[in-house]
Amino acid sequence: MKEKELDFEAALKKLEAIVEELEGGDLSLNDAIKKYEEGMKLSHLCTKKLHDIEKKIEVLVKDASGDVSAKTFGEKETQGSKKTGRKAEELLF
Repeated sequence: MKEKELDFEAALKKLEAIVEELEGGDLSLNDAIKKYEEGMKLSHLCTKKLHDIEKKIEVLVKDASGDVSAKTFGEKETQGSKKTGRKAEELLF
């Protein structure tokens, strides 16, 4: 299976196995380098998948007046916030 076809959990599990192999110290230098390269590819894949997921997550933020605004996860509070004009209680019920 190619790395791009792996989901996050499978890629992370494979990366953890590579780390264990490298920490074991039983690999030849060439094998260790190959495992390291494979691990770096998996690490980049996991990072990309997490970044893509963060873009999809929206966080609701309540201001001092009780109004709730939506913003993308990781976004600064002043950028791109969308005011809902609704109180937090209205969103819950």
